[in-house]
Amino acid sequence: MTNGERRRLWRRCRRLAATLALPDPFELPALAAVLSARMGRPVEFLPLPAGAAGTCGMLLSTDRAEYIGYPTDTTPLHQQHIVLHEVGHLLRGHQGAASAAGHSAHPGVAVLVPHLSGELVHRVLGRSVYDSTQEQEAELFASLVLHRTARPGDPAAPAAAHPSEATVGLCGIFDTPRRLQHRPPAAP
Repeated sequence: MTNGERRRLWRRCRRLAATLALPDPFELPALAAVLSARMGRPVEFLPLPAGAAGTCGMLLSTDRAEYIGYPTDTTPLHQQHIVLHEVGHLLRGHQGAASAAGHSAHPGVAVLVPHLSGELVHRVLGRSVYDSTQEQEAELFASLVLHRTARPGDPAAPAAAHPSEATVGLCGIFDTPRRLQHRPPAAP
């Protein structure tokens, strides 16, 4: 990827991340409701059993709804990141395996929605490799949205008033050094 392509990727992701309304507090069920309203159709987040289909997360699209599967055997923060990665694919319109292949298009389909006929599946994206532009875009989108949820004092980012040390460290990836000052908690 050239520097120009990388800059364009960052611009696209920043713009898209800025358009996502974030629930306050930032919780997955509330995010599903926000996305459902934005998409005009149901968006459901479904927990996947540990090790399901050998993937971290999955986006599956049907005529009825968008389904995002996420693993249960990781931390809540990692689950949020995985879900947001798949949301990035959804909002960018990324395409994956075609419905003609049905459940065989991705082994996780049967785990995520076992009651669904393979012919009803229009898109399946499983997060398993990071070298494609679509994967890089979804990963960056997820990181930027999580960053918004963790920035105190930013009106576009409803978040906890006092960032954890991990959050301050994450901010270092995206911010300039002058923004890395840890703000002490306010007196109760």
